Amino acid sequence: MSTPKELRYTKEHEWVSIDNNIATIGITDHAQGQLGDIVFVELPDLESSINQDDVFGVVEAVKTVADLFAPVSGKIIEINSDLEESPDLINSDPYESGWIIKTAVDNLDEYNNLMSNLDYEDFIK
Repeated sequence: MSTPKELRYTKEHEWVSIDNNIATIGITDHAQGQLGDIVFVELPDLESSINQDDVFGVVEAVKTVADLFAPVSGKIIEINSDLEESPDLINSDPYESGWIIKTAVDNLDEYNNLMSNLDYEDFIK
């Protein structure tokens, strides 16, 4: 299981990276491992706004369904449409090709208050 140090993490097992006020969001390697084989991802509408902790989508695995929670507030500017045809990208590459959405961040303090990789590793022990 990997937890890249440059990312921030939530207790709901989402990860976030920030680049020029754009957040890229996905689920962690730990989360995809717990879910098992992902077979469908319900993606939000482009240009919709999300608030921190809101449900913005759903991941369906063979054995369960899990809500996706927004780690930061913002406007969705991009969705990973590759997941529509290949939802298993979340299993094979959760931190790169398995990202889910990108948002224009409203409040960087929300990001700064998320867990570091070390805090997240302690959380999932």
